[in-house]
Parts: sequence; C-alpha cells; structure tokens
Amino acid sequence: MSHEIVVAEPIFYECEPELPKPASSSSITVSSEIVLDQQQQHQSVPEPFDSERLPQTVAAEIQRFLRVANLVEIDEPRVAFLCRVHAFEIAHNMDKNSSGRGVRQFKTSLLQRLEQDEEPTFRRRKEKSDIRELRRVYHEYKEYIVKHGRTFALESSHRQKLINACAIASVLFEVLKRITFAANPQALADRESVNSKSEFFVPYNILPLDHGGIQQAIMQLPEVKAAVAAVRNIRGLPSAEDFQKHGAFTDLFDFLQYCFGFQEGNVANQREHLILLLANTHIRKAHKQTSSSKIEDVVVDELMKKFFKNYTNWCKFLGRKSNIRLPYVKQEALQYKLLYLALHLLIWGEAANLRFMPECLCYIFHEMAWELHGMLTGAVNPTTWEKVMPAYGGGSESFLNNVVTPIYKVIKEEANKSKNGTTDHSTWRNYDDLNEFFWSPDCFQIGWPMREDHNFFCVNPSSKPKAKKASKSTNAEEKRELKEEEKDEELGTNREGDQEQKHEQEWLGKSNFVEIRSFWQIFRSFDRMWIFFILSLQAMIIMACYELESPLQLFDKAVFEDVLSIFITSSILKLIQAILDIVFTWKARQTMEYSNKIRQVVRLVFAAIWTIILPTCYAHSRRKYTCFSSQSGSWLEEWCLSPYMVAVGVYLTPSAIDMVLFFVPAVRKYIEISNSKIFTIFSWTQPRLYLGRGMQESQVSVLKYMLFWILVLLSKFCFSYWFEIKPLIEPTKQIMKIGVENYDWHELFPKFKSNAGAIVAVWAPIVVVYFMDTQIWYSVFCTIFGGLYGILHHLGEIRTLGMLRSRFHTLPSAFNGCLIPPSKNDQKRGKGLFGNRFHKGPENEKNGVAKFVLVWNQIISSIRSEDLISNKEVDLMIIPMLTDLFAGIVRWPIFLIANKFSTALSITKDFVGKDETLVRKIKKDKCMYYAVKECYESLKYILEILIVRDLEKRMISTILNEIEESMARSSLLEDFRMTELPNLQAKFVELLELLVEGNVDHYGKVVKVLQDIFEIITNDMMIDSSRILELLCHSQRMESNEPYFTRTIEPQLFESDCGENSIHFPLPDSAPLTEQIKRLLLLLTIKDTALDIPTNLDARRRISFFATSLFMTMPSAPKVRNMLSFSVLTPHYMEDVNFSMKELHSSQREVSIIFYMQKIFPDEWKNFLERMGCASLDGLKDEGKEEDLRKWASFRGQTLSRTVRGMMYYREALKLQAFLDMAEDEDILEGYDTAERENHLLAAQLDALADLKFTYVVSCQRFGSQKAAGDPRAQDIIDLMIRYPALRLAYVEEKEVIVENKPQKVYSSVLLKAVNGFDQEIYRVKLPGPPEIGEGKPENQNHAIIFTRGEALQTIDMNQDSYLEEAFKMRNLLQEFLKCQGRRPPTILGLREHIFTESVSSLAWFMSYQETSFVTIGQRLLAKPLRVRFHYGHPDIFDRIFHITRGGISKASKTINLSEDIFAGFNSTLRRGCITYHEYMQVGKGRDVGLNQISKFEAKVANGNSEQTLSRDIYRLGCQFDFFRMLSCYFTTIGFYFSSLISIIGIYIFLYGQLYLVLSGLQKALLIEARVQNLESLETALASQSFIQLGLLTGLPMVMEIGLEKGFLTALKDFVLMQLQLAAVFFTFSFGTKTHHYGRTLLHGGAKYRPTGRKVVVFHTSFTENYRLYSRSHFVKGFELLLLLIVYDLFRRSYESSMAYVLITYSVWFMSITWLFAPFLFNPSGFSWGKIVDDWKDWNKWIRQQGGIGIQQDKSWHSWWNDEQAHLRHSGIFSRLFEILLSLRFFMYQYGLVYHLDISQHSKNVLVYVLSWIVILVVFFFAKAVNIGRQKLSANYQLLFRLFKAILFITVLAIIITLSRICQLSLRDLIVCCLAFLPTGWGLIMIAQAVRPKIEDTGLWDFTRVLAKAYDYGMGVVLFAPIAILAWLPIISAFQTRFLFNEAFNRHLQIQPILAGKRKQK
Repeated sequence: MSHEIVVAEPIFYECEPELPKPASSSSITVSSEIVLDQQQQHQSVPEPFDSERLPQTVAAEIQRFLRVANLVEIDEPRVAFLCRVHAFEIAHNMDKNSSGRGVRQFKTSLLQRLEQDEEPTFRRRKEKSDIRELRRVYHEYKEYIVKHGRTFALESSHRQKLINACAIASVLFEVLKRITFAANPQALADRESVNSKSEFFVPYNILPLDHGGIQQAIMQLPEVKAAVAAVRNIRGLPSAEDFQKHGAFTDLFDFLQYCFGFQEGNVANQREHLILLLANTHIRKAHKQTSSSKIEDVVVDELMKKFFKNYTNWCKFLGRKSNIRLPYVKQEALQYKLLYLALHLLIWGEAANLRFMPECLCYIFHEMAWELHGMLTGAVNPTTWEKVMPAYGGGSESFLNNVVTPIYKVIKEEANKSKNGTTDHSTWRNYDDLNEFFWSPDCFQIGWPMREDHNFFCVNPSSKPKAKKASKSTNAEEKRELKEEEKDEELGTNREGDQEQKHEQEWLGKSNFVEIRSFWQIFRSFDRMWIFFILSLQAMIIMACYELESPLQLFDKAVFEDVLSIFITSSILKLIQAILDIVFTWKARQTMEYSNKIRQVVRLVFAAIWTIILPTCYAHSRRKYTCFSSQSGSWLEEWCLSPYMVAVGVYLTPSAIDMVLFFVPAVRKYIEISNSKIFTIFSWTQPRLYLGRGMQESQVSVLKYMLFWILVLLSKFCFSYWFEIKPLIEPTKQIMKIGVENYDWHELFPKFKSNAGAIVAVWAPIVVVYFMDTQIWYSVFCTIFGGLYGILHHLGEIRTLGMLRSRFHTLPSAFNGCLIPPSKNDQKRGKGLFGNRFHKGPENEKNGVAKFVLVWNQIISSIRSEDLISNKEVDLMIIPMLTDLFAGIVRWPIFLIANKFSTALSITKDFVGKDETLVRKIKKDKCMYYAVKECYESLKYILEILIVRDLEKRMISTILNEIEESMARSSLLEDFRMTELPNLQAKFVELLELLVEGNVDHYGKVVKVLQDIFEIITNDMMIDSSRILELLCHSQRMESNEPYFTRTIEPQLFESDCGENSIHFPLPDSAPLTEQIKRLLLLLTIKDTALDIPTNLDARRRISFFATSLFMTMPSAPKVRNMLSFSVLTPHYMEDVNFSMKELHSSQREVSIIFYMQKIFPDEWKNFLERMGCASLDGLKDEGKEEDLRKWASFRGQTLSRTVRGMMYYREALKLQAFLDMAEDEDILEGYDTAERENHLLAAQLDALADLKFTYVVSCQRFGSQKAAGDPRAQDIIDLMIRYPALRLAYVEEKEVIVENKPQKVYSSVLLKAVNGFDQEIYRVKLPGPPEIGEGKPENQNHAIIFTRGEALQTIDMNQDSYLEEAFKMRNLLQEFLKCQGRRPPTILGLREHIFTESVSSLAWFMSYQETSFVTIGQRLLAKPLRVRFHYGHPDIFDRIFHITRGGISKASKTINLSEDIFAGFNSTLRRGCITYHEYMQVGKGRDVGLNQISKFEAKVANGNSEQTLSRDIYRLGCQFDFFRMLSCYFTTIGFYFSSLISIIGIYIFLYGQLYLVLSGLQKALLIEARVQNLESLETALASQSFIQLGLLTGLPMVMEIGLEKGFLTALKDFVLMQLQLAAVFFTFSFGTKTHHYGRTLLHGGAKYRPTGRKVVVFHTSFTENYRLYSRSHFVKGFELLLLLIVYDLFRRSYESSMAYVLITYSVWFMSITWLFAPFLFNPSGFSWGKIVDDWKDWNKWIRQQGGIGIQQDKSWHSWWNDEQAHLRHSGIFSRLFEILLSLRFFMYQYGLVYHLDISQHSKNVLVYVLSWIVILVVFFFAKAVNIGRQKLSANYQLLFRLFKAILFITVLAIIITLSRICQLSLRDLIVCCLAFLPTGWGLIMIAQAVRPKIEDTGLWDFTRVLAKAYDYGMGVVLFAPIAILAWLPIISAFQTRFLFNEAFNRHLQIQPILAGKRKQK
C-alpha cells in the first residue's frame, strides 16, 4: 500500500535561484490530483493545520515544525510551507509504509495541504529561492533575540515574545540546516545531525542551561552559578577520544553519558536535578562557613551523606567495601564526589520500576562505581590487562537495554504470574522478594556483566528441584571471606558462573518471607502480645478461683506456684510460634541463609524441650517447697522455692535480658545495627535482616509510651478481673457440679462430664470480649491523652469570630514571631525557651506590622477570588496600607471595630460625669478606642483636602483646636453638648456619601451639608462659640460697627465667591483617598451585621484556624532563599479536570451539576455573580463568561483544577514572602501587586526564587492517549499549564515505532510544560516496558518522581485542596526536617486535613467528623507519645532524598500493597526513619458523600488492611518493635479491624451458645436445678461490644476533637444532633462493612481497588443496586442474627425474665435491623412512592434476566451471583475447608428445632433428625420438578404447566392436612419448620459454592443456582415489603429528608428542588 504516497529520493533544494515553475521546487508527488482555485486560495487566509492531534508514532518528532508553521503562516506563508514539508519528510522516513496507527491518514491529509499551499505560497515568496527566504526570516528572529536577549527581565508579554522568537528560530535553524545539506543523502540518515538544536532555544524545565538562557534571572543567582561551574569542571577527566567522542566533554554528566550509555533525556533531567540540589544546599551553608562564589566540600559532603547512607549501610551489612573511593587532593576529591552523585542520580533516573528495589540499585551502583573509579584512575583489569572500561558502555540506551531491561523483565513476568493479584502470593515474587535477594551475599553471583543464566532471572519454577542451591547457601560464609580478600572487583563470581554455566536454571522462590493467607499471621506477627494476653487471662482465672482479696495473697506459695503455671502455656505457645515460622517460611527456603535455617531449627528444638521440661517439673514438684525465713519486719514472712520455680527462672532468663535492653535502648540499638558476629547471639530469636534494625526511640520517648500502655493495660485488667472473670467463677463451679440427664434433643455426647458445652457457651463470649476490649480502652485513653496534647499545643485557642476579634490585635506580633524571618540579633537572642517569638526588636516589630497587613490583605483578596466573601465583606476585612504602619499605628479592619463607634457615640451622648471617666470607659474597649480615634483623624484629613478657601480652613482649624484644647483640659463634656452627636453623625454620613458618589451636579448639596454641620457644631453643640463667630466677623471686613449677631452670615460660608471655590469637589482622583472615605463611611454607618463577617462558614473556619496557628509552636521562618526546596506531586488517572459546559447543564440522574451547585453554595454563587458583574446564569452566557462558570463549578467539586489551584498557592506565597524578604518600606507601602507589575526586574527575581524552591508535577498517566483520542480532558490539562506556567505535566507515552516494518510499542516518561499556548516536551526518558506492573497509583507516582526537585516532596491526592494562608507556613514546616525528634530528624512530616465535603448531607457530616477525628486527635497521639504514626495517604511531606534512595514514597506490589500509602510509612520506620505530625498547617480534603461511595471506600480500606495483615512489613514491625511500641502498632493498624471482627464473632458465639443451651435443654437445668440466674458477666461483655457496634468507639475521640476546636458545648450539641440523625445507625452499618471485607479478604483474597466516583450530586440509588452491594456483607448476616434472636425468643423458658432478655440482646437487635434497612434509610427519596414502584420493576427485571458472557452484573442476577463468588475461585484448599466448617452452623437450627415439633411427640430418637432430611429432599424434589417443568413446558405448553403446578400444590396441601390429622402437625410446627429448614438450605448453598470446582459440571450446580436465586428473591421481597408499606405514609418521606439533610435545612439551603429533580429558572 506504500505506492499511494511517493516521496522523491533524494530530497533536493537548489541553493541557487529556482526556476519559475512552482513544480520545480516541489519534491512531492501525489497519486491523485487536487484541483483548486488558485486565485481564491491566494486571497483567502489559510486555516492552521492541526498540529495537536497527531499519530503518536511521529508526534514527538514533527509537532514543533507544524506548530511553528501555524505561527508564521500569516506573515511568512512560504516558510510555513517549508516547515510542513520538513515535517512530512521526517514522518515519512520514520514510517515509510505508513503502518503506524493513524500515520496513513495524517500523511494523506498533510500532502493534500502541501499540494494546496504550494503554488500560492510560491507566488507570495519574497526572495528568489526557498533557502534565501528561510535565511531572511531566520535572521530577522535572530536579530530580535540578540537585541532583547540580554534584557530578559522584561514584562511578561515581552518575555513571552522573546521565548516565542527563540522557539521559532530554533525550528527555522533546523529546517534551514536540512535544506542546506539536502544534496547529501547521508544527512538524511544522520539523525543526530538532524536533531541538533540551534544555539537560541533548548527546551528546559527550570534552568536554561543552554547559552541563550544565561541572562535569565535564575541563572544570575550566585548559588546557581557556583553549582553550574562545579558540574562543568571537567579537568582531569579521561580523554573524550577514549570513548570515540568528537570534541571535549561539556560537563561531568556528558562524561558519564558516554561512559555508561545513559539516555540523553535522563542526563539532561538529572543534570538540572543535581545543580538545583547543589545550589539550594550551597546557599543554606553559604551564610555559615563557605563563600558563595563556588561549591565547597561541606555542601557536597552533606549531599553525599544523604544519598549514600543506604548504600554504605548495605555494604557494611554484606561485608563489602564501599566502591566510593576518593583521592587525597581536595579539588579532585570534590570532582569525584560530584561524579558519584551524578552516577547515582543517572542510575536512579533511568531505573524505571527498579526504583522500588533500592538494594538492587545499590548493587548496580556498586558495580558501576568500581568501573568509574577504574576509569578515573586509569586502572588495569588484572584478567584482560586492559584499561578498565564500562561493561555496558556504548550507545545512548546501553544502560537501559543491558542493565534495566533484563531485571524489568523478571519483575514483569513475575507480576504476570500473579494473574492480576488473584493467585496465591507464594507462587510469584513481588518487588520486595526481588529486592531482598540483594540482602544476601549471593547477589554477587549475578556478576558484572550480569549473568542472565543466573537463577535470579529464572521466572518459571522447574519441575525438578536442585540440591545444588543448598550447597551454595551452606558455603555463603566461605564465599564472603573469599570476596573480602579480593581487591576491587568480583572476579571469583564470574569464574564460578563459568563453571556452573551448564546447570539448569531454578526458580529461587520467595525471599525471607512468604505472604500466606491465614489468620495465624496475626498471631505470628504479634506473638508477644497474644502470649501476654493469654497468660494474663490464665493468671486472672487462677487468682479468681482462689478468691484473692489482696495483692499480697498472690505471694502465698500455693497460689504463686499455680500462677507460675502460666509459663507452661507460654512454652506451648512458643512451640506453636516456632512451628508457624517454619511452615510459613517453607517456600522461602531456597533464598534463606543457612544461619537462618539453623536458627529456626534451634528455636523449635528449644521450644519443644521447654514444653517437656516445664510440665514435667510442675507435675513432679507441685507442693514440694524449700522455704526460707525472711528478716523480721518484712511483709513477706518466708519465701519458698520448688524445682518448678527454678526451671521457670531459667526459662525467663532471655526475657530478663530483653527487659534490661529495653530500658537501655541505646545499647540495644548498637547491638542490632552492629555487623559484628559477636552480637548475633542477641538476635538469635529473629532472622538477621537488612531492615528493622535500630528502630529504638530515645529513653524519654520510651518512658512516655510505656506509661500510656501501663495505664491502658491496668484499666483493662482491672475491669476484666472484677466485672468479667471473677463473677463467672462461682456459676462455673455450679454448672460443673450438676448432672443433666434429660436433654431436649438427641444428645450426641451424653456421658461427657462437667457440662463442658454449657461452660464453653458461657465462657466463650467473655473470652472474645477480653481479647477485644483493649481496643475500647485504647480509644478512651486516646481521647484523654489526645485532648491534653491538643490543649498544650494551643489547639482551638481561637474558635469563634468573637474570640478572633478579641485576639486580633495580637496577630501582628504573633505573625512577626512565626512567619517573618528573624534578624541576626533576633537569632542570637532567640535561643532561649520561647525562641524568637517574644524577642523581636522594636524596628523589626514595626516593619513586621506592615508585613502582616500586606499578607492579611493578600489573604482576604485570595478568599474573595474564591468567592467565599463579597465585595462589601472585603471592604470590611482589609486593613489600609498607610505610612502610619511603620510608626506602629494600625487601622484595624472594620469588621473588628464595627458598631464600636456607634456604641461610643451612644455612651457619650447620655454620659454624665467627668471626662476622665468617659475616656477610661472608651479606652477599656481597645476596638472602641481605635474606632473613635480613627474616625476623628480621618475626618480631619478629609476636611483638610475638601476645604480649600482660607476662611473656611481657618474656621475648621479653630473648631478642631477648640475640641483638642477641651480634651487636653478634660472639659469636653463641659464645653460641648453631646446630645447633638447623632445629628452630627447623620450629617457627616450624608457628606461622605456625596463625596463617594463624586457627582459634579451635587456641588450645592455638599455646600449645604457643610453649612449644616457648621451650624450644628457652633449653634447646637458648642457652649461658647464666640471665638468662631468673631473670627468669621473679622473675616467679612464689616464696614459698620453693628454687632455681629445682627447680620446673617450662614449662606455665605462654603459658597463660591467670584468664581473662587471654597471646596475641592469632586475630590482628586486618588485611590487611597477614595478608600479612606469609603472606610470612614463604613465606620460611621456599619451596624451589628458586621459582627458576623465573614458570613461564609468556610471563610470563618479558615481565618480562625490561621489565627490559631500563629500561636502554636512552629520553627522560625528562614528567608525564602535559605529555605529547603520542595516539590508537590499529584497522581491523576481519569478523574475530572474541569466540568464541561455539557456536564454542568446535563442532568446526572436527576439534576444538573450547576443547579446543584447554586443550591448548595448560594452565597458563593451570589459572590461569583457579583465578581463577574452579572445578575444571573443567563447573563454569564450572554457575556461569554462560560469559562469562568466552568472554573467556579470545578473549584467546588473534587477536580484536578481545584487541586492545582490550591497547590499553586505555594508559589504565590513564596513570591510574596521573597518580596517581603527583600522589600524596603516604600515597596511594602506600594503593595506587592503593584511592585510586581511595574518592576520587571523584581518580578523576574521573584519568579527565579520561586522556581528554585518549588516545583509542582502532576502525573497524568493517561494524558498521551487522551490527547491522541481528542479527549477534552487533555485540553483542560493543557489549559491548566497555560494558566499556571510553573506547572509541569508528566505522563507515560505509549508510542508505536516501526522496527523492521513492524510496529512495536515503546514507552517513555515524558515531562511537559506550556510554551506559546502549547504543551512542549522538556524531557523524555525511555522505559523498558509498560510501567503499570503493580498497583496503578504508586506506579504512576514512580514514573513521575524523577521529574520532581528539591529536598522535600509533598504527595497530594486528586481530592485535595490548599489555601494561600496555609501556604505561608510551608517554609516553617520544612524547617522541621532540620530538627531532631528524639534520636533522629524526621523523614515524613504529617499534616492535618480539613474535610471540605461536610456541607449538606448527614452522611457527609458523619464521615467528615469521623475522618477529622482520625487525622487530628488520632494521628496526634500516634506521633506523640506512641511513635507509631505511619503514612496514611496525602498530604504528608517526605524527606525526598531519604525516600528516593530507599524505595520511593509508596510500594507497588500487586494486591499486597493495595493500601500503598501506609507501606511508605512502614518502610520509612523500618529503615530507621522518623515520622512526625504537625497541626499548625492544614490541607483540604474531599470525601465521598453517599452511602454507597462511603461503603466502597470502607471496603477498599478494609481490603487493604487484610493485605497488610499478611505483609512482611507488619510482621517485621511486630517482631522488631519493643513490647509497648508493638502494642501501639497493632491497635492502630490491623488491630482495629481484627478487634471489630472478633467483636462480631463474639455476637455469633453468644447467640449460638444461647441457642445451644435453649434447644438442648441445658438452660432449663441451669436456671432451675442449679439456680444460676442471668449472668452479670455476659451482660457486661455484651455492653462492652455495643460500644463498638453502635459507633461509640469512634465517637469518643470525635467529641473530644470537636470540643477542642469548637467548644465542648458545641461538641455535646453536635453529638446529640448526630444521634438524632441516626449516626449510630450509620456507624453500625459501616462497622459491618469493615468486618465483612476484612475477614473475607484475609480468608479468601480478592482485594482490589474500588473506585468511588467522588461525584457531587446526591442521588437516589435503586433497590437492585443496594441489594447487589450489601446482600452478602450485611443482609445475609442481618437475617441470620434476626433468625437467631427469633428462635432464641421462641424457645427460651417462661422462667427467664423478658427484661433481662431485652437488656442482653438489645444491641444485637439494633445491629441486625441496622444491617437490613440502613441502606434504604440513607437513600435519598428512599420512601417516595414513585421511586418505590420503579425500583420494584427494576428488581424483577434484574432477577429474571438471564446472565452470560458480556452481561454486566447490574443487568442480571446470574452475572452478579457469579461475580459475587469470585473470591472463592482462587481460594486455597484450607480456606475452602474453613468456609465449609463455618457453613455447618446453619444445620444446628434443623437439628435443634425438629425435636421441639409437636409432630415429633417429644421423641429424642436420631430418626427424627433423619426424617427431617427426608422432608428437605422432598421439598427439593418438588422445587426441581417445578424448575424442569418451567424449562420443558412453560414455552409451548403453558396450560399443561399450570395444571402441573396445581397438582403439585394440591399434593403438598393434602400431605399437610393428612399429617395434621394423623400426627398432630400444628401451625406452630409449620412456622418452626420454616425456621429450621431455611438455614439448612442456605448452608447447602454455601457448601456448594465452596466445592464448586467439583460439582460445576453436574446437575447439582444448576439446582444450587436455582435455589440461590429463590433465596435472593425471597430476601429481596422481605426487605422490600416494609419499605413499600412505609412509603404509603407521606410523613415518613418528609422525616427521612429532614434527618438526611438537616444541615442543609439549618443553612436554609434549597434541598427539596434537588431531590425532586426540578430546575429553577433564573
């Protein structure tokens, strides 16, 4: 098909003038002719050719040419034509056969355009030839660049023009170069030559390192210059000729690129990375000890320490010498260090998925560093006797192809074996397994070059296991000694490899750990805790049996010896632990070191020996003591020993040593991290691994969390002993004494002694609660300690607007202390207890006030731009920026002093007394005093400007003098009548309104008002106005001597006289003056309404929190230039970027998004319209402001644009803070916005500093495919980059490349930025394959992390937001990395979050409070004192260098790392990191607002926790933490879920135990014969469980946190209101979601990511969807509990109190009803009759629809039922057996109930049970008959089928009547039979599903499906019936709407139109 498009070869352009014929200059011929009207084409303006939607195969190479063609086409059409020709040539040469996707269509389209443009552009050519035309245009751009290039600090528009010119010149240079050398065919093949760039423009990220960018502001920074000079120092490097390079190396990276074959994009990326790191580290060190002109050793040493800490530890662990070897010459050493740093970064930057394997990268660096050192020193290889050269040197992708790709293939193939995470973890190696292979010296057997026949590269397990591997492991120590004797290289390994080259490869298996799906993992990981609890329970039972009254009685020799018997149990449990260790690590034996195998065997042997010794000693020496008398006066009269006690003492010796080491953590840490063999004896109980060593905290921290847990455990054990265990001892003794002979059923074990079944039934719930209630006590103490910590850290210090107003005058000083960098003198003084806060100098204080005002006004402007406040509120909240600020005089915002002037006026008007008293009264309220003073001063200033004629000026001056003299004499009240003040105020208000209006026509009105004011003051107020009138009289120059009072003077004052104006009206056009007049007017007129400013709740919360945070403890702020640099990374997949206009106006289920937004955010909508200057939605459309409307709506959803806007506040804050750092007083007074707009040099410097310190990368994984497909989201993302030029976009490009005429997919990580309104590629790093091997989100983060910069990295999710006022605190927060927390500086900084989705529905409110309590009080306690805070998602800030050298910021193995975020915290802790939490800064976060979305989220988290339970991280933390920290780890991670699970299990155990007692007749014997009444312990146990079931466990911390932040009265009110809105129902339902998904996933697997949608509209969910979601997790369990309660209630005896029954079972009734009906209670419009009818139709259609391939589960019951069993398909044999065992409980109903039927006539024969199975088989037979009849007859023989069903019905009815007559079958019997047989049928279905593989091909499976369908239909009808009945009552629907949307009603929001789906027309 290639014949359709032909390109002439060679492409040739004449350098001489061309022939006049157009065709002669063309090199393109097309098979089809295109005829165009040339004249029309010449006159019309050509449309741009689409340069954005290009085939991915060629897009990267040709896009820039097409873009430039579009840019220059209007002015230079011929040049545009030539650019397109060049683009076509490149595309054609890349894919000559057009086999790539979309290439043929593109080339055809471009050829048509070229044919169309050829002749018209030829005629419009200005030069004689194409080459001259190109040269002319190129030189024009070149001259422009040369002229303006050195003045890069231009205003933004000129700067953009210069950038455009550089980009165009670069492309033109390339086209010109191609045309010039076109005659040479070789030039076409030389891609390096073709792709070379001009000197003018090289795409760059932050630093323009090309020659053209040297004049940019960031390149002028001294620290950047020094870093660039250091990197470009190439003196002493080997010659470039050794590497076949033409010309010298440009810098160290260029040298490494040619040495090792790194990619060009990777080299450019890491070059900038290292320069920025050097520059930022250098400037921080420069002010201390180094010069700023060049990089010193101290700077590079700091980076070396950070980057190579993990590598050096790895070398020490493996007994290897580090290959980082430095010369003695200082200058050379610096160069060597930079080379090692650069090498490490280049390896890391190109490692792709290997970045998750840090020790694998250590191995690669180890080998390559040896080669680097050899090349630098000219070393000779002893085997080849040649110079040391890289093993993988060569082309630009040599490192990728030869090093990364082989290991990547292993990772990918192992991941493929997991079958998307469904296969057992033990059958494939995940990232951790592959990485941990490099923890063993065996990794060096891989060699260098790597031996790809090594077992590490073997993926498929061989069928014949080899014995050779074991011998390798046994000789590991000998190999290590041999390798240590080697000098600098691993030669022995390669020789060994040659010897074994012929051996068959063998799969290595798991490394060190196997993730086995078993509940035993919980015991194995936290064995010390479980042993402690089990032994404590045993000890308390023994103590209770002895009825001890005093602790001293414990030391009685008999009691003490029996209590010591707990260690027999301990030995048995340790034996179990040793066996579990061997069983669970069996599949890791191939890679396990020989010493670890010996350790496990020794542990097993010792455990077995102690299991024999201790019981033997106890049995033989019991009550055989050797006693010794103690000294007189001792509380212990004698002490006795027995051989058993001595044995226990020996047994406890290792534990005693551990206890001693626990109290000396420094010694224990030294022992653990030491690599000396002498210390390995101390760790013989645990394997010696690279991770998990030396995690000990400081002594103080240990004592803190030890005290916490001692209090928790004391409370728990006291409660358990006195209220659960001791009360049960006496009843147990009574139960054991009686003998029960008459059972109510056929007793299977009638001769079993001591009523063991009854004892188990009574004790089992108590034991379960005993193991669960520690979680309750932890919650209680978490509330207490968390609250105390919050109070101590000033949390909630400013909670309300009133508190804000009362403390506002202290904000400038607090701001000055926290957010303004201290001066050098302050730093010296600020080393005391209170730091810098109270040591600011007076000058700095005054300057700080001005800075506070500037920042405050910027914050208010930001809040206004977000439409949270109106224009009027802005006027009330801003602070005027006046010169008075530098004198310390602040004009406070009006909302602070609102109504104060009116109040002062009211006080003064009627005041009777002395002036001093009045002044004192006014000054008592500072705000009132400020208001009065400001009004007076402002009036003076305005009158001074307004009045211009001398006479009036003197008059006003005299009046003011009179007032001030009276004030000085304290005679104001005597000299003036204050009752006239209100009239005076009214006149001044009238005057100010006229001045604000400024209408020239109102000149007379102004004069009139001034005259009235003068008259009121002189005539009505002043007691003695003679001086004023006398002055006026003399001024009039009266000729007569008449008394002045006989003349009329008023009309003449302030009037114009002979053209001379007395007043300057309108006033001068001055913005400050206008603002001052408006402010004065507001001061005089504003009333109480300003006390509620701002009215928006979110604005109030933000301002209050910002004010509160200023009083919290935070590090001092450094200057922006000295702060740590940081990046923000946001992963994005397919989420919304912006709402489109179509989405905004289209109905989603019921209402449009824009309608919803208007009703939910009415005040913000009003403010938005005010800002836009429109009155309605239609007005916005008419004025073309749809884009602003899209932004407004998107900023209120959970969209990417909202997140980006919030994160870019960091840059805005940094620029403002940099401005404050360098600004003078005049600049501050002028204002930040004005200074940045007018001072271009300053603006460029601010941009440079912001770029140096902050980078924001959004990783849009699907951007490439979205752009290629024309997805609008791609353009929205580009628009975001255009709006925020500093935003960077990283994505994975999947491109087809033609290799040997076949398309192959090539994957690359690409970084983009916006230039010229387009996306421009900056870096491209080719990947070894698709990066999505494991979990999607961490893989997305991992590919983009190479483009981040700085020392810190904040991870921000797609549903988060930030605010400008919080961004100001970022530099303070980053200083936390420089402070040690205990023994080490932090590696992760935790931040608090505000949930911004709490606004409307009750569910959103509940979820918000629950989440808030965890991210505040919960994490506060985890960080201090418990020291077990991990990474719980975003917005934590990572020590970036620490984490990129230790595996990244998350883990990505499929399924096991489903909760990828928390594993970053686990990894950081295991690698001796420290995680802290800081509450002085917060980030917004969105959560799901509907029940189904919330349940999906809870299910995902529960799934993640079940996978954590199996993980090696949890196991290692549980084993390596000390005992108390291990408790903290358990109860704050998987312990919460497991405690919840066993709480539910306890309910089942209790009810089945009671059912056993009731149905067997044991309860009757216990209550009558033994007189055992209702047991208090059972009531106590169930009450304890109800704390969890009813959500009270979550409620305690929640109430405390609300109390801290909003006041305890508000907390109490909110808690009561939540209960009224059925919060207990929600939390109980959520509790069921957690336990179901945690338990099922732990048992069977099936964990997966569950997208929740995060949509904004609250909509009705159909009954069918609710049933699908909750059938197995809630409904089935709810029905089972309901059935248990009904059966128990039916058969309990009349002698049992009904009240006692209710008290014991009320929580179970509540839970079962909640699980059945909560989804419908929380379903909007759930009781609307119209919705009910639709749901019923939908339900029946869903049930009857046949399933099959391609039919989704929401369409058919059959498809859903198959999907619901997906977890069983991949489940192991033991899990299936356990499922069958659990299903057997359903047969207990039938066995117990059939003996209580009247038809059984009290027979206890086993035949009764057998006959019941016959009845079941008959029922099944009838059901099968009906099903067969439906299949055979229903279609064609409908009448026959109906007759058949009638006969069956009559037969069944006849049987029932016959049995009732003959065998006394009663109606009660029929009911009991239903209760007996329904659970049996369900149990059979459960068993059939478990054994599905065995019966799937038989008729049994078809019958099982029919039976299951009948059960589901029946359950659906039972659920639907009460809902339909309630829907008849209108009040029910109204009540539901009220409790669901109570918050909306309280805020007067219009929720009814939303629920009704009505659109209100504006």
